[in-house]
Amino acid sequence: MVDALTQSMGAAPQLIWHRETVLPDLDLIVLPGGFSYGDYLRSGAMAARSPVMKEVVRKANDGVAVLGVCNGFQMLTEAGLLPGALMRNRSLKFICRDVFLKVDGANQTFSGNYSSGQVIRIPVAHHDGNYFADNETLNRLEGEGQVGYRYCDAEGNTGDAINPNGSARHIAGIYNDRGNVLGMMPHPEDHVEDLQGCSDGRGLFDGLVEALS
Repeated sequence: MVDALTQSMGAAPQLIWHRETVLPDLDLIVLPGGFSYGDYLRSGAMAARSPVMKEVVRKANDGVAVLGVCNGFQMLTEAGLLPGALMRNRSLKFICRDVFLKVDGANQTFSGNYSSGQVIRIPVAHHDGNYFADNETLNRLEGEGQVGYRYCDAEGNTGDAINPNGSARHIAGIYNDRGNVLGMMPHPEDHVEDLQGCSDGRGLFDGLVEALS
């Protein structure tokens, strides 16, 4: 994640220790992937209660852009910044492979370098990526354009056979109602240069820099 941000920004991001209780003025906060606290209890549940998260929530509520990827997405739901929950994959197995995503909702901050309906290839690496929310919440997310990305095939088709983890309505990423918080399970930072086999994720980071400059 640090490398992806550095490539797009031209400078290294500031690294914040999770026990910090004060954050400086920031344009963007990123909660990266990983397995915080070994995914004990629930994925992201313990990390969402780290001291720094009170400041992350405050900054997000003040309008600062926040991106959570994989474990970061789980933390955002556990902290109440995004609705729903991430459950165990439908197969009950860890998934690590490339998937296709359809850019579903237009968002100037996070998807300004993509077009609506565009299909991109991004890796996933998770055991608890099965997004769940009640039907009322799902209807609201879809009705208000808060679904950012959906799992699909190379042609943009969706379906249960294509969905890698069983996520409700094939959802791979969502925005909050203000559009300044994005949580997504796939790892765009792992596809930002040709040496990684694909650079489809670079558009998200380049778009962030352009939007926040």
